[in-house]
Amino acid sequence: MHPGGDTVSAPGACILDAEGPRLTEKEKALFREARPFGFILFARNIDAPDQIRALCDEMREAAGHAAPILIDQEGGRVQRLKGPIWRDWLPALEQVQTSGAQGAEAMYARYRIIAHELYALGIDTNCAPLVDVAGPQTHPFLKDRCYGTDPDTVADMGRALANGLMDGGVLPVVKHIPGHGRAVVDSHLELPTVEAGLEDLDATDFAPFRALNDLPMGMTAHLVYAACDDQPATTSPDMMRIIRERIGFDGLIMTDDISMKALSGTLTDITRSSLGAGCDVVLHCNGTLEERTEVARAAGRLEGRALDRANRALSARKLPKAVDIPALEAKLAVLVHGRGNV
Repeated sequence: MHPGGDTVSAPGACILDAEGPRLTEKEKALFREARPFGFILFARNIDAPDQIRALCDEMREAAGHAAPILIDQEGGRVQRLKGPIWRDWLPALEQVQTSGAQGAEAMYARYRIIAHELYALGIDTNCAPLVDVAGPQTHPFLKDRCYGTDPDTVADMGRALANGLMDGGVLPVVKHIPGHGRAVVDSHLELPTVEAGLEDLDATDFAPFRALNDLPMGMTAHLVYAACDDQPATTSPDMMRIIRERIGFDGLIMTDDISMKALSGTLTDITRSSLGAGCDVVLHCNGTLEERTEVARAAGRLEGRALDRANRALSARKLPKAVDIPALEAKLAVLVHGRGNV
């Protein structure tokens, strides 16, 4: 693959999922044709360590390249790997509050351990950090996943988290750019609108993303920012310009799941609108084989600056640094609880 060059052999501008713990023959055929940029795993894809490794291998083999395998392993309510095989985690906001002045150190340790678990399974990308700034009206679906109520704290926690992942050989995906904290409804179910002015947004919601604008990948927010546009950020050229220029994020930008109810229109329309607005890759989850096929065909191949960003993001993948996991677990227990378990 040559940056900005051979788009015929370039991956597709989409991230897709699978129905179960192993690929079906029809899924393999689709992935061979579409060559998705990456894949994302859900609880239905998770059974046992050997099974997950085999599924990751199948996905990459079908796509024909070293596709990133993504997962939402935030901890708390949003974690696809759970006990008893894997560790269970406190909600992020609770851990930050409990660990106090040692919050960043605890966050690094938590996500270095998570990266260790993911990397051992063949999963090399985690959809975190979530640097949405929480407020009094933040919807419950999001609030305890946040790291704080002021942008500086949120950015510090996000940086520590991202460092923990990358030291463990796992790429971070910062979300939900340019900020989901003001949403008072769940974007999985309906479209939120934020009425705050641009200066207020710039000083609070946008600030953690600006502080982390060097991270390799980001995920959009399906929110309308009324001060900027009447379209959701994911499909808004104006908002994408703000993300690229005002926030200064030049990493690969993927959409949040385009099957969420916040977005309206056909999957083909949403895919084309998202890429046309300036997203690099479309993420589609929890659909039928026919819907995944529709998205893949509408997305086409990565090309131009999007292909450059994809290559740059993947080049950020590194081998894990040496780590003593039992010692790190003991340290985290002290940081968070003063004693006991993580």
